[in-house]
Amino acid sequence: MSITRRLAGLHSDQGGSISISTVFAVLLLAFLLGMVMNSSLQVDQKVKMQNAADAATCSGAVVLGRSMNTLAFTNHLLCDTFALTAFMRAARDRHAEGLTPDILDNWERIGPALAGSEFQKFADLGVAIEDKVPHEREVVRTFSDWAAAASELMLPVFEQILAEQRITEYQRAVVRTAPQTAQAAAEEVARRHGRAWPRRTALHGCLWRTDGTTVASSDVCFSRLLPVVDPMTDDIPGWERYATDARAQRFVLAHGYLRQWNDESLPLFDQFVKMSQFASLWRIFTGGHLQKLLNEDYPNTNLPFQILTRPDEIADLNGHLEQHYMVVGVVYRAKMSDRIPGVFRNPVAPDTTAYAQAMVFVPRRRLIKVWPDDFREGLGYSTRTGIPGQGLGGGMPPVPPVPPQPQPSQRDEPSPSEEMQPIVVRQNVRYHPEDWSLINQNWTAQLVPATAGRIPWILSSPPGDSLSSAYSLPALGEMTIEEFLWISNH
Repeated sequence: MSITRRLAGLHSDQGGSISISTVFAVLLLAFLLGMVMNSSLQVDQKVKMQNAADAATCSGAVVLGRSMNTLAFTNHLLCDTFALTAFMRAARDRHAEGLTPDILDNWERIGPALAGSEFQKFADLGVAIEDKVPHEREVVRTFSDWAAAASELMLPVFEQILAEQRITEYQRAVVRTAPQTAQAAAEEVARRHGRAWPRRTALHGCLWRTDGTTVASSDVCFSRLLPVVDPMTDDIPGWERYATDARAQRFVLAHGYLRQWNDESLPLFDQFVKMSQFASLWRIFTGGHLQKLLNEDYPNTNLPFQILTRPDEIADLNGHLEQHYMVVGVVYRAKMSDRIPGVFRNPVAPDTTAYAQAMVFVPRRRLIKVWPDDFREGLGYSTRTGIPGQGLGGGMPPVPPVPPQPQPSQRDEPSPSEEMQPIVVRQNVRYHPEDWSLINQNWTAQLVPATAGRIPWILSSPPGDSLSSAYSLPALGEMTIEEFLWISNH
């Protein structure tokens, strides 16, 4: 075949065209695969980073909530220690026992006089008095011996606790270490999230105050992380008010605990050993010792910690909650390497961050079911479920009243469904108080919408001195929170 004829037929030769098309198709599919891999990795990273940020922030906030509960518990413990110290001082001195012989001697003189009465009831009463007086003497002596022996062992411990202010020193340590503990919890949770990924990644978590400083920063003013006040050492405006509130709170709690200790210790005297008046005398002397402890021995020390601001003193509620009860957690990681970097490139220059916001608070009482028969009897809880309850409150709609039931003689035997109809109530406020104070031990924490005004500044700031140059952060410091929420609807 001549060269001319071969060149003339070249345009109609289709051999090898499939190979050329396949090459271009494979290249296109490779580009698409790279784009899909980059997009899926970025989305997967975003979800995992946000989970890590949520967990780290919530963990740090839970530590703060538990710190508030610890302060509330130790406030109760402090007042209980005062009550026990007064109880043991009365046991040591045995003044109540010293006054009972004269009382019982008078009963002994009255007994024979009544026994000789011509009225049988008075005669029987006189015999009973003569028989009971020796037993009451023995009970008083036995109780006093037991209480004195217990006082000899325990009173020095309680006296030392109060003299050295051990409980309030522990509370100060809780307040000092709560920021570092919360930061350590957030950091550890973030680190463990990174280690749990299929491809381990180094994550760093940091907990921030809503004012733009890290919680573990030492360069802070009085606005400590926990919204509490030590009325003995904090030099702040209105210190006298906090001290006055602390004394009043201590008075009520200590007397309440003393009353409980006396009621638990004296049921025999309250019911059966009444002639000696030992129970009344004991309560008088223990109350006197408690008054001396509170007003003379420790008038300005061993004061319970107080919440920072009363509800009636808050002008801007949302701002107050954001400033004192909320924290922002941020999780950082180095920027991911792109797949097929020569073709596709991540347009975001900074490293990857994710953030969340959490709040420490006292929850409202929940709605529960109780049974009408128990509730009508005034028990306040269900004997079937053991769950305390109280009538609906807080603006909830009223529960329809239970219709009166006819007497069994007026109807057939009731079915189980008629007998077992519960009603909806709120949990009993005695067991689930709602006041935001350091007496309430129901503090908890949960995530809230991230709307703190300093979040742009927080995301632009390095998470501590040791990591000041470890991450490349976005420049968002000049952005307002309204502008920021347009691009990050969190």
